[in-house]
Amino acid sequence: MSLRLPAADESVLARRAQIIADLSAIVPGEGVISREREMRPYESDGVTAYKQMPLVVVLPETTAQVCRILKYCHDTGVRVVPRGAGTSLSGGALPLADGVLLAMGKFNRILDVDFANRCVVVQPGVTNLGITKAVEHEGFYYAPDPSSQIACTIGGNVGENSGGVHCLKYGLTTNNVLGVELVLITGEVVRLGGKHLDAGGLDLLAAVVGSEGLLGVVTEVTVRILKKPDVARAVLVGFPTSEDAGDCVARIIGAGIIPAAIEMMDRDAIAAAEAFVNVGYPLDVEALLIVELDGPEAECVHLLEEVRTIAAACRASTLRVSASEEERLGFWAGRKAAFPAVGRLSPDYLCMDGTIPRKQLPLVLSRMRDMSAQHGLRVANVFHAGDGNLHPLILYDAALPGEMEKAETFGSDILRLCVEVGGVLTGEHGVGVEKRDLMPTMFNEVDLAQQQRLKCAFDDQGLLNPGKVFPVLRRCAELGRMHVGGGALPFPDLPRF
Repeated sequence: MSLRLPAADESVLARRAQIIADLSAIVPGEGVISREREMRPYESDGVTAYKQMPLVVVLPETTAQVCRILKYCHDTGVRVVPRGAGTSLSGGALPLADGVLLAMGKFNRILDVDFANRCVVVQPGVTNLGITKAVEHEGFYYAPDPSSQIACTIGGNVGENSGGVHCLKYGLTTNNVLGVELVLITGEVVRLGGKHLDAGGLDLLAAVVGSEGLLGVVTEVTVRILKKPDVARAVLVGFPTSEDAGDCVARIIGAGIIPAAIEMMDRDAIAAAEAFVNVGYPLDVEALLIVELDGPEAECVHLLEEVRTIAAACRASTLRVSASEEERLGFWAGRKAAFPAVGRLSPDYLCMDGTIPRKQLPLVLSRMRDMSAQHGLRVANVFHAGDGNLHPLILYDAALPGEMEKAETFGSDILRLCVEVGGVLTGEHGVGVEKRDLMPTMFNEVDLAQQQRLKCAFDDQGLLNPGKVFPVLRRCAELGRMHVGGGALPFPDLPRF
């Protein structure tokens, strides 16, 4: 396994008993977990290939406790890793041997439902689906819907900027979060945004959403809720090749049609999902698209015919439109169960998360098939085709020597290909540790240094979630140094103060 984490600070390890005692005074009762057996469930997140036991686990219940914990860690030089439900698929919540794992699961209350302003205020431990459940009786819902929405929490969604099948039309978490309460590493509380749509000045809220726990700990979130559309219809379209399906996606978007969702699965994923939920997916096709159209009924009827015409031009072999709400939900049940269903095909798999321009879908799918043969590992494709967010599932057996390393190499090759064709390393899972060492593929030294300067503005000692996102750990003071090349200062004509 190629994973590297920051070297543990021996002085912190030597103070473990004192740190546990001090934290127990801040969070009394059962708020501190320090026995190895009891900490074992926290040793990894959704990427179970990577494991590390934390120094100690703390479960605060109030913002005041979070403030005291972070201030204590800042004053004593102890690292902190924030954690939501642990469903991250990039190793973003992986603990550190000398770090406090700050688990936010007890922050699980809905604080305010404001239908007049179409927003909800929640604590970060509320599940994604829990928000929709709280407002659906009035015909509202929360749009971002990751496949793990039954378990993943809104705080984790904010950390990773999660998406879901409907993010094509309704946006990712960043497009649906209006405000947060954030505790800095110094213990200070700041509020960014609120129930209003926008605020003047720097858009710090956008910096926090997707910051992967590097800037602060979110203790409250204000999200936008939407009215459910009048009509929603889902279409299953089967194709003889993945390239035909990819071409159909590009043509639908190119025609000016913005469906609520366009999802794609290849043959292996289709078979696994169908065996898991039995919703009637066609098993004689190489690729399957699920296209959902929503809005006024007349608009949906018109767009359905447009999609039929485009699909036929792309050699679609089957097309089935949902005849009821129950059937529509059944189509999505298979897609949302695809990740666990693929567990039937292999003992282990790595889920990748690159994003590409839609027009590159046929090329990238073809290249991935060649890579699969080259590395000797199967790959099942399940992804958000409408916005080019790929989720190739690389199948391997960790019990076989060398297979884990082969899978990691295969995954790195896929992500490099995404960048090569004009895409990015991640669409919604975050960088974490999984993609950390690939960041120079997409960013140069200047880019990375500028990103780290933002980190330093929030966390001057680099105590929050170190070892994630940035391939090289640097102290903030190192980023501010003047570099001299060839005996000359840069830009010598500028005045120096």
